[in-house]
Amino acid sequence: MNDAPGLGTAPTLHPDWFPEVAERTIDSRVPFVPRGHPGLATPLVYDVTERALRQREMNFAAKRLVDMAFVSKLDWADALARLRWRGVAPAGGLDAIPDASARKARLASAFAAGAIAITQDTSARAVRVVWTDPDFGAPVSGGATAPVGWGGIVTGGREPDPVTSSPIARAAPSGRLWPLGDDVPSAPATGAGLDCAVDHFLATSPGVYGVLVAAPDRILFERYGTGGAPVRVTPSWSMNKSMTGTLIGRLINLGWLDGVHIPAPAPAWRDPRGIHALITLDDLLRMRSGLAMACLGDNGPALGFEGAAVYFDAADAFAAAQANIVAVRPGAVFRYINAGINVLAAIIRDRIELHGLNYHETIYSLLPDILGMSSYRMSADIAGNLIGSGAAFATLRDWAKLAVLYLQDGMWNGERLLPEGWVDYALAATHGGTSYAATFWTNADRRFPALPPDAAWLSGASDQRVFILRDARRIVAVSNETDAKMDLAALNMVLAAAIAVT
Repeated sequence: MNDAPGLGTAPTLHPDWFPEVAERTIDSRVPFVPRGHPGLATPLVYDVTERALRQREMNFAAKRLVDMAFVSKLDWADALARLRWRGVAPAGGLDAIPDASARKARLASAFAAGAIAITQDTSARAVRVVWTDPDFGAPVSGGATAPVGWGGIVTGGREPDPVTSSPIARAAPSGRLWPLGDDVPSAPATGAGLDCAVDHFLATSPGVYGVLVAAPDRILFERYGTGGAPVRVTPSWSMNKSMTGTLIGRLINLGWLDGVHIPAPAPAWRDPRGIHALITLDDLLRMRSGLAMACLGDNGPALGFEGAAVYFDAADAFAAAQANIVAVRPGAVFRYINAGINVLAAIIRDRIELHGLNYHETIYSLLPDILGMSSYRMSADIAGNLIGSGAAFATLRDWAKLAVLYLQDGMWNGERLLPEGWVDYALAATHGGTSYAATFWTNADRRFPALPPDAAWLSGASDQRVFILRDARRIVAVSNETDAKMDLAALNMVLAAAIAVT
């Protein structure tokens, strides 16, 4: 593995996909080149009034319930018991993370008092959540639906794009042995050390759906907690960022993109004179794009760095992401947001459609179906865009296949799917002050003492992860219920025991 490059230097990558990039300047003489689009994104002014915040809170609860009931297929009573209210706070600014704990407590109290009503429509695979508060005004109603073959779609009372009414055509599951297929023989005995570590972990982390340990060619250990099963898909949230980042690598390998150190070719950023032309694909992958939301609320204007609005709003997530303003110099500041990843997802859609291909089918056939991730599915927004930043679902067995691809340096069944050098690039943290790499997290801050600093992982809400341990040639995957507490010290003990398995 190459050493992580220093701040301000480009990673060492294969010359076929890392072309020399000329200095980027904004020149008034450059012609306007819209290619079917106005070229300059109209900035989005994000509504953070109290009514808008309550609307998002109701929408998110509805999405969580349709995901649990119709995607993960939990019993309705079980889904209701697992629901955790998510408060949505106003903007926090550049240096602050907004605190939504008081709003979360208020939601729980309102529900306990009967002020929030939840209704399920099994025939429509939909849920509606309504908050009636006479002191506030008219009731606030949120909604979501989960069409067959899709993750939950936030609707907020609107109808989603008709394309979501039919399942997406997918490759049939393979009967081959894992990881090439779905046949998983009984795992061999791994010894008391791992068994004891997992027992303790599950006892102290009751929201965990499952734990899996694998080598590149076989699954070594599986254990499932309450509600979990080998065939149950569970919400992975931001683990899907790593799939989106890997799809960028896939497009580079196919020659559909020229590399990561080029201006990001977002559909709404066509004009090279626009400030967004300073944002590279690398900036988006590494969360240092400088994008932010101009917010307007009851207390006036503010600057917001969006964390989860894409999961709360019945809106076109790709258009909203590209309409973020550039608040700080691209490349200068690390700020974890979903908007940048959804710009990448918009680029992926644009490249697919430029080749005359069906977007919804092709995004799966480009990578997930090649890897045999037959359980993997993404949520869409109301416009039919497949959300790149999160809200995807898969079994642990299928998420582990993506990690196998990285353990094999981008090779799969004898075929190169990712460019030479991509794995070193994607799993290396290069921005000072953060352990984030290119849609992956690393152990540079020694969060897990059992792992070396260059260990990397996919990461989603509630501490679920898929660890890629290249030195040990091991994968450790853990899924968890949204907003359930996980014992990370106990997880560290599981990692230590998993590395020791032979």
